[in-house]
Amino acid sequence: MTQYRIHPIVMGTKQFDKGMMTYQHDYGKPYTIPIYCWYLEGGPRNIIVDTGEMNPVCSADREQAIGGKIFPFEEGLAQFGLTPERIDTVIHTHLHNDHCENDYKCSNAEIFVHPKELDHIHNPHPLDFRYVEDYIEDVEENGQIRLVETDGEIADGIRVMHTPVHTEGGLTVLVETAGGTAAITGFCVINENFFPPKQIRAMEMEVIPPGTHVNAYDAYDIMQKVKTCADILLPLHEPSFADGRTIP
Repeated sequence: MTQYRIHPIVMGTKQFDKGMMTYQHDYGKPYTIPIYCWYLEGGPRNIIVDTGEMNPVCSADREQAIGGKIFPFEEGLAQFGLTPERIDTVIHTHLHNDHCENDYKCSNAEIFVHPKELDHIHNPHPLDFRYVEDYIEDVEENGQIRLVETDGEIADGIRVMHTPVHTEGGLTVLVETAGGTAAITGFCVINENFFPPKQIRAMEMEVIPPGTHVNAYDAYDIMQKVKTCADILLPLHEPSFADGRTIP
């Protein structure tokens, strides 16, 4: 089986209340999260997970807050000798705007997404303003979208699992590496969601659902499942990966 090296590339940030990440915990605390594109190096195809923001704020204060450099899409890929046109496969955790704004640049890629995400980006609920169909219209018209309706393999050593935690069509990407199975979560969390502080564990809570979720109870159970099936957990917005170190 193919084994991959995972390269987290920061292609945007958000500044908001930490409670947007940690349900019922740390409301009112300012927090900055990185927005990643993950390059999966090792197979015959150039594969990335998510594409990040189109025009990220690349400022010293944002970089200091996350502990790493922020790249525009082309510059982030160029570190690995890649261009958007050379990307063969994009796997989407979900279709909120900050995860798909650069899709149109990947003109030769197959783009894998759960059908519920495609439904929601075209007909979002008023509460979910993060879906913006403009970002996927080009690739949809070009016939690049590949719908993933069941859990399964996308490429040798890479499979997806439907995890409707943050959105109804969230896909967790399971990647085989030299250090075991790594899970790039299909939902917006940080390390603390999987490994809560002592005061949260004292309430017999083993994980914290994300602040924005489909159903808090289901989110809790699905996160437990992801936690047990992976050797390496890669929460989608964890700042400690912003230094760009290779995983594993």
